[in-house]
Amino acid sequence: MAGLSARHLHAKELFAPLPRTYDRYAAILSYGQDPRWRRFLVSRVEAGPGDTVLDVATGTGAVAKELLRRYHCAVVGLDQSPEMLAEARRRLPASVRLVEGDAERLPFADASFDALTFTYLLRYVDDVGATLGELARVVRQGGTIASLEFAVPRNPLAYGPWRLHVGVGLPVAGRLISPSWAGVGSFLGPSIRGFWRRFPLDRQLELWREAGIADVRYRLLSLGGGIVVWGRRA
Repeated sequence: MAGLSARHLHAKELFAPLPRTYDRYAAILSYGQDPRWRRFLVSRVEAGPGDTVLDVATGTGAVAKELLRRYHCAVVGLDQSPEMLAEARRRLPASVRLVEGDAERLPFADASFDALTFTYLLRYVDDVGATLGELARVVRQGGTIASLEFAVPRNPLAYGPWRLHVGVGLPVAGRLISPSWAGVGSFLGPSIRGFWRRFPLDRQLELWREAGIADVRYRLLSLGGGIVVWGRRA
């Protein structure tokens, strides 16, 4: 792991013990919202049986599986975690190509894919703008780029329960599950709040456009606890 930044190393260490239990507890700890958010993410993609979609930060392959189910397209999944990829390989058909790699330095030629998805990625990269540019680089002109990320609710009535959940509920639940999940439960709240302080929504959308992505839209989900952003390669 020589050469990786502290941010990258932390992400690899955080997710390494989680693959077998990740989908189950991601659903439980989000009160069932995480799978619903992923389905909505995939619904924003335009793809068909003749297309190839790159799923970045594919993790255990949940989005890749939904892309296959919905569009019958070819899918390539990329993740920096070999442990997550091993679990994705166990769950997905052999037709899905899985690649260990870095979203900030994708091992693909320009315009290699008809569409691209990424999930819970930007909080773990060193340069958000450059990463968005790199993601856009490998998508053909007019192809969809869509992302799912946690958000901080703007409505004061929703913010209070959200803050209680991420500040108390997640750390306590994580400790009850396992030491590995305890680390996730304590990390998520500060990570989400810190990202949104540095990159409020208007700045995020501006970075998408600066990366060469046009017609950028978004949908806040679950009272603002999640957000899907999507657009087209200009």
